[in-house]
Amino acid sequence: MKIPTSRLDRLLANLGYGSRREIQMLARRGLITLDGAPVFDAEARMAVAPDLSARMVVDGEALDPLPGLVLMLHKPLGVTCSHREAGPLVYGLLPPRWRRRDPALSTVGRLDKETSGLLLLTDDGALLHRIISPKHHVPKRYLVSLARPLNGTEAGVFATGTLMLEGEEKPLLPAEMEVLGAREAALTVHEGRYHQVRRMFAALGNHVEALHRDRMGALALPADLKPGQWMALGQAEIDAIFAVKAPTP
Repeated sequence: MKIPTSRLDRLLANLGYGSRREIQMLARRGLITLDGAPVFDAEARMAVAPDLSARMVVDGEALDPLPGLVLMLHKPLGVTCSHREAGPLVYGLLPPRWRRRDPALSTVGRLDKETSGLLLLTDDGALLHRIISPKHHVPKRYLVSLARPLNGTEAGVFATGTLMLEGEEKPLLPAEMEVLGAREAALTVHEGRYHQVRRMFAALGNHVEALHRDRMGALALPADLKPGQWMALGQAEIDAIFAVKAPTP
């Protein structure tokens, strides 16, 4: 496979290191090195190989991850999946320079402000659309705490594929529910409608008090990834998102 190339100043500017003029100043000062040797020419073309981040140092730090970045973030409560809304945003949990990347990092779908757990971010538009595409129905598991005890009928209703949400004309796909306690359950859904899990329990007369997503496909949120922390995913972990097939609707 042919390795793409890029001018050094354009590559670093797109990674958020500054304007091309600022990159040129870094190069002239010997603050950009490749394999230990200074790169003084900011207009030099670089092979953008997967190992470049391990070989290049910018102002004393290893080069940031290249485009094609996929992050798993443990979204805490109280932050919003938006670039524009008021209040704390998930992007504020990332290194400040990463907010200037081009292409930009975007959340893969959303978790509302009062939902915590596994959230993916990427600058790979094709991958983003593949994950959220209705054609793939990537399973997503949520841990649910309820205001009232379960009545024993919920799992059967959710599994039928006939439940209608208020204001909608198409029934939900079948969903799988596991009882974890009198007021606790794990619910796996295969689509991403607006506030879907909350509305599913509301349709059965209950109220979701706490909601946490812990799995997408076969990709699980690590127990040691604390709220607000993130990790970059490798190809095997990305493949795990698609490893679990949804039931045929």
